[in-house]
Amino acid sequence: MACVALSTCFPTSGADDKPVDRFRQLDEIWPTPNNLRRPSGAPGKDYWQQRADYVIDVTLDDAKQTLTGTEKITYFNNSPDGLDYLWLQLDQNRYETDSHDWLTSTAPDMSELTYKGLKGVLYREGFQGGHKITSVRNSSGRALKYDLIHTMLRIRLAEKLKSGSRITFHVDWKFNIPNAKSLRVRGGYEFFEEDGNYLYAIAQWFPRMCAYTDVHGWQNKQTLGSEFTLEFGDYEVNITVPGDHIVAATGELRNPENVLTQTQRARLRQARRSDRPVMIINLDEAKTNESSKPKGTKTWEFEAKRVRDFAFATSRKFLWDAQGFRQGNRDVLAMSYWPKEGEPLWSKYSTEAVVHTVKTYSKFTFDYPYPVIISVNGPIPGMEYPMITFQSPRPEEDGTYSKRTKYGLIGVIIHEVGHSWFPMIVNSDERRWRWMDEGLNSFVQFLSEQEWEDGYPSRILDPARRAPFISYLSRTRKLPIMTTADSLISGGYNAYSKPTLALSILRESILGRQNFDFAFQQYARRWMFKRPTPFDLFRTLEDASGRDLDWFWRGWFYSTDHVDISVKDLTRYTLDTRDPEIEKPRKKAERARLPAPVMTEKNKSIEKLVDRKPELKDFYNDHDEFAVLPGDRKDYEKVIKALEPDEKELLRTKGNFYVAEFENIGGVVMPLFLKIEHADGSIRELRLPAEIWRHGDRVISKLIVSREEIRSIEFDPQDELADVDRNNNRFPRLPREKVFQLQKRKKEKNPMQKARDAKKTEE
Repeated sequence: MACVALSTCFPTSGADDKPVDRFRQLDEIWPTPNNLRRPSGAPGKDYWQQRADYVIDVTLDDAKQTLTGTEKITYFNNSPDGLDYLWLQLDQNRYETDSHDWLTSTAPDMSELTYKGLKGVLYREGFQGGHKITSVRNSSGRALKYDLIHTMLRIRLAEKLKSGSRITFHVDWKFNIPNAKSLRVRGGYEFFEEDGNYLYAIAQWFPRMCAYTDVHGWQNKQTLGSEFTLEFGDYEVNITVPGDHIVAATGELRNPENVLTQTQRARLRQARRSDRPVMIINLDEAKTNESSKPKGTKTWEFEAKRVRDFAFATSRKFLWDAQGFRQGNRDVLAMSYWPKEGEPLWSKYSTEAVVHTVKTYSKFTFDYPYPVIISVNGPIPGMEYPMITFQSPRPEEDGTYSKRTKYGLIGVIIHEVGHSWFPMIVNSDERRWRWMDEGLNSFVQFLSEQEWEDGYPSRILDPARRAPFISYLSRTRKLPIMTTADSLISGGYNAYSKPTLALSILRESILGRQNFDFAFQQYARRWMFKRPTPFDLFRTLEDASGRDLDWFWRGWFYSTDHVDISVKDLTRYTLDTRDPEIEKPRKKAERARLPAPVMTEKNKSIEKLVDRKPELKDFYNDHDEFAVLPGDRKDYEKVIKALEPDEKELLRTKGNFYVAEFENIGGVVMPLFLKIEHADGSIRELRLPAEIWRHGDRVISKLIVSREEIRSIEFDPQDELADVDRNNNRFPRLPREKVFQLQKRKKEKNPMQKARDAKKTEE
């Protein structure tokens, strides 16, 4: 049995060791709460946000790979401000030949340039991308003045748009669709040379209203590759495509009788009642469709309520399955679309993964609020939009697939469908804070993956993926999580893995699952269909959990520090009883345990002077300094007589007093989770809150009282806290374990031998 003293010991920092307050409150750098955003992290009574409704007619030219569209936008000014101009974002202008994104891109590593990489460079040089705006006019048809500023369009209003009013205007446009297999894009086409068909995944395709917020005003930050934030609104979108195409899109299809066969409609009705995916278009039908010749066009009509964007996919190659299920008080239809090249992987896993994601995310946040959710296989590695997602993993041509491909598909579907919550409903600003959607979503993705199967190879658990990431945490060339999206270094680690790991530690090891889940759910529900900032998240998690977490945000989100805590030393103390009958023999035994100096041992054989002349010996030659004398006993009796009864009892205390010293090498303060092994083999676990570091930011010590002797002490024995150097987590240290291989060098032929061999080959 062991117990821990109530007091904490720590060294005093010297003049050259300036202390750092790692528990300093963040209120001084966070925005001051107001009636829009409360100190609890919740929206205030005066919270507002804008709204934008769209009616869009768009036509796909399958022969030229172009989109031509016209849209009517109704913009609601719910802000307290009058607006002199409006901003729209034109993400396709990122692909113009003189775009800032292209001009500010740096050179690839020419020593490792691949064929695909060179193909992409040459394609980008020649691609004529970008929105071609052909008309901007008001509801009366009168032209509106506008300015094109790279990836933004500014409309100059003839009259100020007053608070509480609305404006309706029209924009006509067209653009060339990029080849998504030659250029890294968020929306584009894939050409299948074998059958001569195209598959289109169309996203960020129409001029969209920029967000106008209470925090930053217009979000008109130019598009340099990061994503976006938009306003919620209602959409009516009419998509005209070749007559044999199948379209998947945001929202509900309003004219199935005009675009689907009677058989397809019947299968959809069956799917709504099925607990397994039902094929709407099977493999044989898809093969027949892809060999057909287009006959005219069809217009697919979709409607979506309270969404912040709209995307679609279209091709004659699609297989299609669907499954209905109940989520909360709503019926939801999960659907997947993929070409035959996705078989057999997609029919086995896609829709199952979609349904699983909706159910698990709803459990940890709020019920999915839309009627459909779609997964599409195409050329886009992974992107999300309201009610529809794009993923690219496929099996090999022979139908086999690797473990990496299997879990890559399941994982990316969970991730992209999960974005339906973050940021498609909890509407954070991706262009400023990439981690607020990618990091939070990756965290819930991790929770969802763990409910798929035991041992699921998640990003932060799979040893092959975890080791490089833990190594990254100790690098010097990195930026804090709280870095604007376009400036990130190692964005995958910084915006995805590190927030996932941080929130997992917060859930599992600091707040506990129940407390964290309650607080996280409060955040999600408070901000659904609203626009939170990082500070709203931080404040909500603190407010709802009842814990001051500023030290955690400061270390994990605001700094580039990492976790590296060393068990620096362990010192054993025993109580001096003051009893000479006990203490003097103990001191004598301690002296005897000291190693004799080597010179003393070697000098034993030398004849000493006092041995030749015994008369030189006196009292001290035979004196035992550890002998108990009558005076010692009298002194002890005086000490005992002067003590109170409880003090006498304390002098009889038996046991060991250990002072364990810990050093914070990495900079991030964390709880001290300790495994204490005693000499008799018994184990004691001790969990000390992170606040112990308030007594010293670099070195602190803890007093541990134990009846048994301690053999070793280990920090973070279950690897909960992502310590980057586990070799210093134990005292006493263990040797590092490594393996080496013997190598046999192959003797290279000399030039004469090579010439001789070449001559023989010619003969």
